[in-house]
Amino acid sequence: MRRSNYRRASTKSGWFSGRRRIIAVAATLVAFGGIVTVTQVSSASTQRTQKKALSACENVQAPAGSKLSTKTRKGTWTEKNGQITQHADDGAGDVATTAQLRSRCRQWVMNNVGNNGGKGGGKGNATAAPSAGATSANTNAGGNNNGGNNNNGGNNNGGNNNGGNNNGGNNNGGNNGGNNGGQATPPPGAGLGVLTNSCATSKLTPHDGFQKGDRCVSTEFGEVSSAANNSSLLITQSPPVVQVNTPFTIKVSTRNLIRDRFLAAGQGGYYVESSVLQGGIERGHFHTACRMLASLTEAPDPSPVPAFFVATEDKKGGKAPDEVTIQVAGLPTSGTAQCASWAGDGSHRIPMMERANETPAFDAVKIRVVNGGGNNGGQQGGNNNGQQGGNNNNGQQGNNGQQGNNNGQQGNNGQQGGK
Repeated sequence: MRRSNYRRASTKSGWFSGRRRIIAVAATLVAFGGIVTVTQVSSASTQRTQKKALSACENVQAPAGSKLSTKTRKGTWTEKNGQITQHADDGAGDVATTAQLRSRCRQWVMNNVGNNGGKGGGKGNATAAPSAGATSANTNAGGNNNGGNNNNGGNNNGGNNNGGNNNGGNNNGGNNGGNNGGQATPPPGAGLGVLTNSCATSKLTPHDGFQKGDRCVSTEFGEVSSAANNSSLLITQSPPVVQVNTPFTIKVSTRNLIRDRFLAAGQGGYYVESSVLQGGIERGHFHTACRMLASLTEAPDPSPVPAFFVATEDKKGGKAPDEVTIQVAGLPTSGTAQCASWAGDGSHRIPMMERANETPAFDAVKIRVVNGGGNNGGQQGGNNNGQQGGNNNNGQQGNNGQQGNNNGQQGNNGQQGGK
């Protein structure tokens, strides 16, 4: 039987034929053209951003050299057959040139802006860092650091105005970090091999303002004063010898410290507030602590709670030096005590300094603690007189310290104790 030449058209076979096929091809071409256009626009935008960033590198200028100590060997050297490396003035004398800073800037831009821009906004910026002239809007703490993860927002620094406004969403979060995948200018220190400059690279739990270790503190350092206004501190008077469980006093002088700012550690105020200046002077308080030393030949174990510790906030202080008397209730055992005082900002951290080779606002003395007895009182008095004579270079006062049976010898011992 012959098959008919006529075949019925299939309703399925014609669905993707003719006009529909033409429309599909046209739609594909339009979509492909759109992708190409978006890619070209994105590439052009990236190139413009990179070019602008490279251009900014040409404006970087090296800073002027800072003042150096007068009795220190210059540069960097090694001791003990290379086992110890010493850096004079904390490296302040090793000043980078303008050419070096510009080269670092260009290298950072090529690695972090452009095709790698997305990476630069996150981990790239957290480990890079440099230039004295190039400025940064602190966008290292951008999308991943303080904004997106909310490390500084509601949990850590929120209550003290460092969260929502400063470190959270506005400054370091969405606005700065989100644009172009991160900043287009190098962060400070770029090209120096900075390990990290934010908690974005840390695996530790964010610090929450309470006294907990093995945490990452994301609070920004804050404001640093000029060298002439940097905080300083000195223990001006302390007894070289005291009796066990006997009260005594320590006098402390502070300069460039307004003692009006204190956040209680037990309330979650530990490491949560950035440094704040008032009229160029640090706002904060100072601490005084005494601990018994187990050895005079090695650094002590830092973990035990000290025998005595106070933080002094008296709404006084300022640019001019003044003096505060600290009442110590007594020390528990005989031996040698280390009593120290140091300035603190609102979050208890020692104030920052303009130069790397400045001495921080810190001082410490050793005090001999002895069991009770009649001779101890005389010994303490003799030490005080002997010390007074040495400090004032006054022979008469020195003689006064020597009057009596053994007070002169005790005065000499007092000078040793003062050191």
